[in-house]
Amino acid sequence: MKIGELAKAAGCTAETIRFYEKIGLFAQAQRTASNYRLYGKTHLERLIFIRNCRALEMSHDEIRTLITIMDHPAKQTQHHNAHVLLNSHLHHIDERIAELTALRMQLLKLQQDCHPCHDSCGILQGLAEMEVDVKAGKSHL
Repeated sequence: MKIGELAKAAGCTAETIRFYEKIGLFAQAQRTASNYRLYGKTHLERLIFIRNCRALEMSHDEIRTLITIMDHPAKQTQHHNAHVLLNSHLHHIDERIAELTALRMQLLKLQQDCHPCHDSCGILQGLAEMEVDVKAGKSHL
């Protein structure tokens, strides 16, 4: 199948497939004489696996590790490595939940401190005055 057909079957875009090929998550496709990429069933299965991992917000490095484990099932340590990776990812998710819970509490406090009957907006004033713990590299933006 061509890249557009693969993208449709896997529920992603052709650009996503090209990106995964570029970063080494996805095997390069064979090319036709006219330079079209040709994909098979194994490509579709791998792409669905990657898509499912991304839906669980796994990083490309985590997915790369899981693919290595999947491609070398005979190694005794691989099953353990998959568990270690999943536990690490769960810990990361727990940290994010705690951060989002704290963020929610801050926003609720701003909302509660706003009194529409006053001349100034309590939300804007609170945002201007509050102190935040800025963590490098952590943002939803």
